[in-house]
Amino acid sequence: MSSDIIVSPPYYDSIAAPQGDQEKSPPLEQDIPQLSSGSVTAGYRSAKYSPAEWFSNYQTILEQAGTNHHKAQNIKQKSRTLSQDTEAAALKTQAEGTRLLGERLQEIHYWKSELQRHIEHLQADTESLLMLKKRLERSLDSTETPYAIATDNLTCRARRLGAELVRDIVEEELVKEVDLIRSIQALLEKTAAQIVAQIKRNREAQQTLEMDWSDKCQAYSFDDASGRHSNMSPDTQQHPSSATMQEQVSTPSSWTQFTQDNLFKAMQEEQATNNLRMLVEQMLQDITDDLRVQCTRVDRAFSLHCEDLIEAKTQLEMKLVQTLEQIGSQERNIEALQQAIHNKEAPLRVAQSRLYLRSLRPNMELCRDQPQLCLEAEVKQIDATLESLKQKLSEARSSLSHLEESRMALQKDINCKTHSLFIEREKCMTYRKRYPTISALSGY
Repeated sequence: MSSDIIVSPPYYDSIAAPQGDQEKSPPLEQDIPQLSSGSVTAGYRSAKYSPAEWFSNYQTILEQAGTNHHKAQNIKQKSRTLSQDTEAAALKTQAEGTRLLGERLQEIHYWKSELQRHIEHLQADTESLLMLKKRLERSLDSTETPYAIATDNLTCRARRLGAELVRDIVEEELVKEVDLIRSIQALLEKTAAQIVAQIKRNREAQQTLEMDWSDKCQAYSFDDASGRHSNMSPDTQQHPSSATMQEQVSTPSSWTQFTQDNLFKAMQEEQATNNLRMLVEQMLQDITDDLRVQCTRVDRAFSLHCEDLIEAKTQLEMKLVQTLEQIGSQERNIEALQQAIHNKEAPLRVAQSRLYLRSLRPNMELCRDQPQLCLEAEVKQIDATLESLKQKLSEARSSLSHLEESRMALQKDINCKTHSLFIEREKCMTYRKRYPTISALSGY
């Protein structure tokens, strides 16, 4: 057994106090124990603590333990209070977040409903414009019939004969009708192009609203799911990076302004569509009225012209009858004159024969006696009568020639007017009965 004496080291508390709450106690001054000569002689070391030191060390440990216990109690109390406060603050903050999410859901629902309403309006406007475009196309197609009728009337009337080929009121009205139809066709084509452009703008505005509406539907779904999360939800996870600021994040004012701008653009297109629709409706009504009014004017001009032709033709036919009667009378007059001339030939031969025979009398018998004078007077009278009859015959034949010319002119003019009447009534007016109805011209 060794002669060294085991000396226990001084006791220090190994429990570390919280930083800032406990200062390190200074180490106890250890008095070097004095060696006892008796101990040395007995073979044991005498470096031991004294009872006072043992008691001091004991008291120090008790005091340190009490201090640590008090501090632990204080920390536990503060921790409990802090836990309760933080839990209450967390619950309050969570409730406030839930409330704000609910308000946000209501706001998103409002704007989503507004977007949906205007999307439906734009869709209805686009469909109405498409129907209106079909009406314009049908109306444009229906104007081809009046145009074909008017041009055919002008072509047929160009085949009139002689003096009937005149630029009358009918032709002027037909030319006006052709010009009117051409201007209406150009207007319909231009309006159809405006409708196509408006449909394109409506679809662009609708697409913008649909994209905004789709984004808000997703945002509503996310916010609704976020509002349903609670501390007991099993599907919540930790996302440390979610609290960091994201790039290109909108502000509430810019978020609202974006939707308001989209809705304002949509309302502008809705108003433009409504104005265009009213304009087209009024335009279709106006062009229908204009075409029907012009058609009535042309028909009236045709009717009046036909009445004039019939009246003129009747007068010509009456004059032709009179002329034919005069021709017959003049032919009979010529025959009578010829017969009268022929009847004068025998008396003239008798008188001339008598004079010839009496001119053969000899010598003094060749006397200008009363018979001679009477015969000479008779011959002169017959010659004068023949001359007069021949003059009248020439005049009668000239008159008959003039009457024949009048007859031919009358017959020619009657034929021209008959041909014109055939063109006006059978060709033109019959074809004009195919004129489109008011509903067809309006695009229905």
